[in-house]
Amino acid sequence: MDIVTPEQRSKNMAAIRSKDTKPEVYFRKLLFVKGYRYSLNSKTVPGHPDIYLRKYNTAVFVHGCFWHRHEGCKFAYMPKSRIEFWQNKFEANRKRDIVVRNELHEKGIKCLVVWECSIKKMGKSELIGSEYIKQIEAFLESKELYREI
Repeated sequence: MDIVTPEQRSKNMAAIRSKDTKPEVYFRKLLFVKGYRYSLNSKTVPGHPDIYLRKYNTAVFVHGCFWHRHEGCKFAYMPKSRIEFWQNKFEANRKRDIVVRNELHEKGIKCLVVWECSIKKMGKSELIGSEYIKQIEAFLESKELYREI
């Protein structure tokens, strides 16, 4: 049983953004300060990535741990009501992520997934943030096609 009314649940769900989320905006600012230039939600790149770094031919997806099921993450909990609905929703999200990753691979576009929890850690400590930035820069300069941070 849900603990809020259907009207309140609808209002809560409607408030969830798909673009310009706090983690995404934070990460974009971090990239910009480091001198990276990018386009947002590029319609010409499969999956319409949150960020596309043309110079590095890299699509960046800022994934919410809850919606994209970051394994082992405390933010990827299972809701207690409507379990079957949520399982189907999460499975569809995961399948779509795999399809997009394969499309990018076929086109020779690198794919970087940055998890919401990693961005939260970046914001808490400059030392941790600089380590993540080093990983991102190493990925951009490498021939690797896919990485999660």
